[in-house]
Amino acid sequence: MNTDQFLVKSALKYIDTASFTWQTPSNIALVKYWGKSNPQIPKNASVSFTLNNCHTITTIDFVKKEKSNEAAFNLFFEGKEKAEFKPKIAEFFKRVQQYCPYILEYEMTINSENSFPHSSGIASSASGLSAIAMCLMSLEKELNPDLSVKNSNKKASFLARLGSGSASRSIEGPLVVWGKHFEIEGSSDLFGVQFPYKVHAIFENYQDVILLVDKGEKQVSSTVGHNLMHKHPFAENRFKQANENLSKISKILQEGNVKDFINLVESEALTLHAMMLTSNPYFILMKPNTLEIINKIWEYRQENDSSICFTLDAGANVHVLFPEKEKENVLQFIESQLSKYCDKNQYICDTVGFGARKL
Repeated sequence: MNTDQFLVKSALKYIDTASFTWQTPSNIALVKYWGKSNPQIPKNASVSFTLNNCHTITTIDFVKKEKSNEAAFNLFFEGKEKAEFKPKIAEFFKRVQQYCPYILEYEMTINSENSFPHSSGIASSASGLSAIAMCLMSLEKELNPDLSVKNSNKKASFLARLGSGSASRSIEGPLVVWGKHFEIEGSSDLFGVQFPYKVHAIFENYQDVILLVDKGEKQVSSTVGHNLMHKHPFAENRFKQANENLSKISKILQEGNVKDFINLVESEALTLHAMMLTSNPYFILMKPNTLEIINKIWEYRQENDSSICFTLDAGANVHVLFPEKEKENVLQFIESQLSKYCDKNQYICDTVGFGARKL
């Protein structure tokens, strides 16, 4: 795989201080990725809706210093110094420094905040690490003004992936594919690409209401879960199935077949959790209320001839997906029937978004 394209090859300008702020979204995979090889190479291709309201806002202040062997940074999350986040970010900087050697010449102060609870299964690492990657690329653009927006976004996705695989899908929108797939033009294991084909109107402005069943941290992190796929008895069949499902959903998204969309998306969600249930050691991230909600969604869909469906990420929270034309009715249903299964009745109304925004 050609990673040389991401090396800094031209002479860079001198900049003493700089500051950049980016808002980058979370995303929700429709076809899931679960299992990877080093360095952050997915075992199968995945596709996700980029979200809008669930996002991270990150500011990085850069101050020039003597060059060092490792990145120097301070990290503040929602106004407080967060020592427990530092090792993950330090590891991220270590992985990207060969592609961004200039970071070793700056003291970085990172201020980050989420519009949603972190580590609760709303892909907080995706929005968080993509925001840092965008700030790094803003600095690189200042140091190298010839860098195009297209190449900057591609490299940002490449860098973000080195911190969190799903972060590669949070740079652009509304649909992003990550992972080499023979039917998706331009797709790569190294970075995410916008879904390259025209999407049917029914999937434009698709709605996602995230039911916060459990806002606590997951008992098993996604990193641990991915690693358990190495010796998983069903791993190879799962990777094959996911790639086949990506072919199917590509057609569905173009043709607008909502029934097939519902069937595939829900099956993918349950298969993801089936991998957790059958790994060794096995674990369960769903909660009893997750299952209550799923059953209620199935009932509502049947009784109302609705196009509502659910998906799950690696956590207990439920993403309720539906076309915009059903918004009023579905929101009434969520408020009256589903909110009671949420932690403190809380849920987040979101919609498909268009990726990172510079603030």
